[in-house]
Amino acid sequence: MSDIFSPDTNYLLRVENLSQHFISGRGKNKLTVKAVDDVSFGVKEAETFGLVGESGCGKTTTGRTIIRLYDPVEGKVTLAGREISGKMNNDLRRYITDNVTMIFQDPVESLNPRMTIEEIIGEGLKVRGERNQAVIREKVVDVLRKVGLNEDHASRYPHEFSGGQRQRIGIARSIIIRPKMIIADEPVSALDVSIQAQVINLLNDLKEEMGLTVLFIAHNLSVVKYFSDRVGVMYYGKLVEVARGEDLYQKPLHPYTRALLSAIPEPNPISERNRKRIDYDPERDHDYSKESPSMVEIEPEHFIYCSPSELEQYKKMI
Repeated sequence: MSDIFSPDTNYLLRVENLSQHFISGRGKNKLTVKAVDDVSFGVKEAETFGLVGESGCGKTTTGRTIIRLYDPVEGKVTLAGREISGKMNNDLRRYITDNVTMIFQDPVESLNPRMTIEEIIGEGLKVRGERNQAVIREKVVDVLRKVGLNEDHASRYPHEFSGGQRQRIGIARSIIIRPKMIIADEPVSALDVSIQAQVINLLNDLKEEMGLTVLFIAHNLSVVKYFSDRVGVMYYGKLVEVARGEDLYQKPLHPYTRALLSAIPEPNPISERNRKRIDYDPERDHDYSKESPSMVEIEPEHFIYCSPSELEQYKKMI
């Protein structure tokens, strides 16, 4: 088995053997749900790492566990050389809030309706000790302009904005403290298609301008292809394939990855009508009764979760 972390690469974020389990039911009906199961990956400085998969695969739970909205059951998470998965205390909480921010999926629910936009965006500065209201106002106006809004919007309330504008406010809130890393949890899935491209282009511009490192969580593979440098594919709590974006889309290897890519609709109605979906059934497509699967590097920076016999089959596909 190859290590998913390259020894000559400086990772800003290292997620090692991360697991997150939830308990459902009581007594005899008690059930442990493995939302994230032994997941490992790294995110390089100024890189966008896309985490994709269908709803319920564990990608959002992964992001929330990294930022410590959930405490991990097992595993280690390191940010800029410091472990952030250990016992929580005030110093660690401050380190996380100073260096990692999150853009949430729902631009309506993630904004306090009783606070003005200036209060919402400037709250992060106040938490970090800034008390000069003139400084806060200046920085809030600056980030509002960065995200395509203006100074007049600072005194308004969230209900006065459209969904796309609210997500811009969420982005402004996440970048005002200039974090080392942003976790973007499905930031465009709740928006109209016409607005999605605007928000993605904005994120791309901010990434280039500010040198941001982004963990981009999404289920829209077309968006991930455009925005991500490397992509990890999750299925039922496990990473099944990790590769550079162009490699994953040009030569997907894992049957689940191929099934996901086959679901992307084509713009041509004729080819779309004749397109064949690839079906994925883990019980049919894998036999792990004799061989245990592991994450293996099949070519440089291309990893796949497979058994030794499957690895030989995948090598023939390259």
